Amino acid sequence: MATLPLFPLGTVLMPGSRLPLQIFEPRYVQLLRDLLDDQDERSPVFGVVAIREGFEVGEDGVRALHPVGCGALLTQAAALEGARFLVVSEGTDRFRVDGIDESAGTPYVTARITWLTEPDGDAASVVALAAQLRTELAAFAAAVGADAELPDDDRALAYAVPDTVSLDVVDRQALLESADTESRLRLGMRLVRREREFAAALGAVAAPPTPPFSLN
Repeated sequence: MATLPLFPLGTVLMPGSRLPLQIFEPRYVQLLRDLLDDQDERSPVFGVVAIREGFEVGEDGVRALHPVGCGALLTQAAALEGARFLVVSEGTDRFRVDGIDESAGTPYVTARITWLTEPDGDAASVVALAAQLRTELAAFAAAVGADAELPDDDRALAYAVPDTVSLDVVDRQALLESADTESRLRLGMRLVRREREFAAALGAVAAPPTPPFSLN
């Protein structure tokens, strides 16, 4: 079991995805400073967990979190005016929140977590499903007039569905919590096909998603 500083957000970070954040709340400014101060001893990684109940901003805004989150490796940080910081991080590995580390003494939430493994499931099924999902995603991207830059790795592809198709927090969280790559690819197929059916029924297709940006 490990401990990890948490950054609750109204979105879901996927492994391999890029996450820009503007930080201004004092507790998260302190989180950033702690990460930078300790980077000679360990990688500047914090945990992003989607909010299940509540809001991003305010001391009592978050009432409940989803049980599975994603590690975020800090890759860029720039100071702005007014004690604000613009940071960019990249999703690393999934983790399960086991509880709150009350002994941490940090102004932000520090959690006890378990890093999750990445089983693939049936190898033959993964290859077939990934090929089908690439076809579906490419067709969806063409419908919205976007370029589908899809990863070659099948595991990464399973996480990349929200990069092409606009999904809400519930759908994104379901992808993140999927037990293995095979089940995540199957869910991704269902979600893409559902969105294409919605688009056909409405006579319009939702615009491709933009990278999440938080004002926390």
